[in-house]
Amino acid sequence: MRPVLVCIFLLALLGSTQAQQIDLIANPDGRKTISLDGQWRTIIDPYESGYYDYRYQPSANGYFKDAKPRSKSDLIEYDFDTSELLKVPGDWNTQKERLLLYEGTIWYKKSFDYQRKENTRVFVYFGGANYLADVYLNGQKLGRHEGGFTPFNFEITNLVRDANNSLIVKVDNKRRRDAVPTLITDWWNYGGLTRQVQLVETPTTFVQDYFIQLQKGSRQRIAGWVKLNGDKISQKISIRIPEARISKSFSTDANGFARIEFDANLTLWSPDNPKLYEVVVETETDRVQDEIGFRTLETKGTEILLNGRPIFLRGVCIHEEAPFRGGRAYSREDALTLLSWAKELGANFVRLAHYPHNEFMLREADRMGIMVWSEIPVYWTILWENPATLENAQNQLSEMIARDKNRVAVIIWSVANETPVGDARLAFLKKLIERARSLDSTRMISAAMERHYVDDKTQMIDDPLGEFVDVFGCNEYVGWYDGLPEKADGLTWKMKYQKPLIMTEFGGEAPYGNHGDALTRWTEEYQENVYQHQLGMLKRIPFLRGTCPWILMDFRSPRRPLPGVQDFYNRKGLISDQGQKKKAFYIMQSYYRELQKGSQN
Repeated sequence: MRPVLVCIFLLALLGSTQAQQIDLIANPDGRKTISLDGQWRTIIDPYESGYYDYRYQPSANGYFKDAKPRSKSDLIEYDFDTSELLKVPGDWNTQKERLLLYEGTIWYKKSFDYQRKENTRVFVYFGGANYLADVYLNGQKLGRHEGGFTPFNFEITNLVRDANNSLIVKVDNKRRRDAVPTLITDWWNYGGLTRQVQLVETPTTFVQDYFIQLQKGSRQRIAGWVKLNGDKISQKISIRIPEARISKSFSTDANGFARIEFDANLTLWSPDNPKLYEVVVETETDRVQDEIGFRTLETKGTEILLNGRPIFLRGVCIHEEAPFRGGRAYSREDALTLLSWAKELGANFVRLAHYPHNEFMLREADRMGIMVWSEIPVYWTILWENPATLENAQNQLSEMIARDKNRVAVIIWSVANETPVGDARLAFLKKLIERARSLDSTRMISAAMERHYVDDKTQMIDDPLGEFVDVFGCNEYVGWYDGLPEKADGLTWKMKYQKPLIMTEFGGEAPYGNHGDALTRWTEEYQENVYQHQLGMLKRIPFLRGTCPWILMDFRSPRRPLPGVQDFYNRKGLISDQGQKKKAFYIMQSYYRELQKGSQN
């Protein structure tokens, strides 16, 4: 099966451009890069007057031209050089108090010099921009990207100058009914250039992408592919794993593609031993280095098997919310803090909700031995019958897999969360599952689904989507949205499918330090009570193979206005946004320690 190359440029360009559109460059940090992070000039543009004229037509002289008055009489109504500064990476909502609730357009500008090099190509790489980004260099449009949580890049080799380059990005985070996610979510719509921006330098012909993992069902057969980009794409290539004394040679075809396959005696990655190997992909013209782990993964009946052994996923859900300072998490330090808290809880697994998180989270999970559920924001009720919405969702899924397919920690690709049962929805999600399997057959596919009552004492899991996933995810809030905590004591769970179940959400809200008795809502004691009864119920589910309480840390949500309690935060965190552990944290920690006693993982 040939690899599916992922096109990340969705819409027609406004005006002429000399920039070449190419697929995502894999592993930019394994190449020569120049950071464009730091302070960027910005213009707030709620009416998009820098993009449209007064007839609401795209303007040929918008803010992207970065125009300057040529005389004292010239009329130009904007000036990046005297405009406000915002930090990149970072969301705009938490950098300026007046922008906390802002949804709309902000223009970003970065000036930079660049020393052109012979036989070198240069690309501008964005780790993420929420939600719609139009990118210009020196007045020329490079392209547009839709989707707030996946990376994209443009070639600028023929546009970049030696001095005074003007890189301008129009970022628009307005919610849309036809978008992914749609209008209503339960997390903050942070806008801006929320992840790293880099210049990536490559040779004229370079390694654009590669997939190097164990073949499904094998513990020693590595299978994958390498893809070159450039004017000399028929080359000899080598795959080297120095520590394992492996060096294998292959040749690319006329399309620059080479399938790789060879045996390797490797130490397999696991939570107890998160072994990573230096892997070098080298051609006649380029060299890329990565850290890659190898492990096997499969399901058998209701079991999940890691390296051939049954495993229970001791998990917790995480939003991409920065600890302590608030706003969108984006740094390695943020990732280390959040994942260290998960490890302290006793977790060997995290569900990164409800969208692809920044690459630091995946890299650190690889190193720390934490398995990952990675998800796209097909959330609640989107436009199931709209072809453009499906194309958007497929593109975001493809970009997530393109970036993270070599991250050993990722064990599950998730295509949706809490979507309503229906024919159009089923057809939509089946197409996403088909796309995921075509791009990566080595990992499990899932979605977080719901359940219903057969009677007062019986919960039934029979969503028809369950036929097409490998692992069933189920969200439930018995004791919070569904009765009082003790309701869990008498419940029996049944499932139509002979597949593993992960309870992907459960819990209740409590601000840290708010105390009362065990039946007073919004107190730590009530939250603790919910967890105590939940765990008693979960232990009785014979096909349960993982638990993921909602959620590790409190996070902002516009749907949570209760004054003095929520204050626009979802308070279901086991830890407060300031790092304070609630009573329920220790209930889950004790449960996970109990599970660890009988497990090597």
